[in-house]
Amino acid sequence: MTEVVRIRRIADGDWPGIVALESRAYTPLGLSEGREALESRVDASPGTCFALDLGRQLAGYLLALPYPESAYPELDGPERGATLPSRNLHLHDIVVAEHLRHRGLARHLLRHLMATARAHGYEQISLVAVGGSETFWAGRGFTAHPGPPPVGYGPTAVYMSRTTGPSTTRTTRPATVPASEPEKWADAGAPRA
Repeated sequence: MTEVVRIRRIADGDWPGIVALESRAYTPLGLSEGREALESRVDASPGTCFALDLGRQLAGYLLALPYPESAYPELDGPERGATLPSRNLHLHDIVVAEHLRHRGLARHLLRHLMATARAHGYEQISLVAVGGSETFWAGRGFTAHPGPPPVGYGPTAVYMSRTTGPSTTRTTRPATVPASEPEKWADAGAPRA
């Protein structure tokens, strides 16, 4: 029996699972933020932050919010004030549970984010690649920006971006799809995106 992948908005009951996933992914890198900061990012842009379910289980999440190009959230606390108008959507976090990686679940989240970004008029998606994940993100069409590492994200962090591509009249796959196609690349967990 094929388990169904469902992407949806983050609900209050998701927070214990999201905090646990985030901690396991980012504590080893010294980049874990905690619940208050994570909730503030969702509060800043709830329509661009998603939970991913596999069957009835929380399998991952994605947090994205508008930020001017070359800017990014500070990791030392919650979002401060309203988000600024921007044509750039910053992919701050994408995490898939360790035991569910290599199934293409991060790809489902990223596709959903790209479709959402286009539908809302964003022209670009940016992220900060950490933990050596820039090759992963380059394979997804992101390009590194020259310059020093983003402050607070570690000495090897790389700011990257890509365009959302042309808006199409056809929508992408629905947010509920079978999880049957394995991936050749690791689902994100280490990238602080």
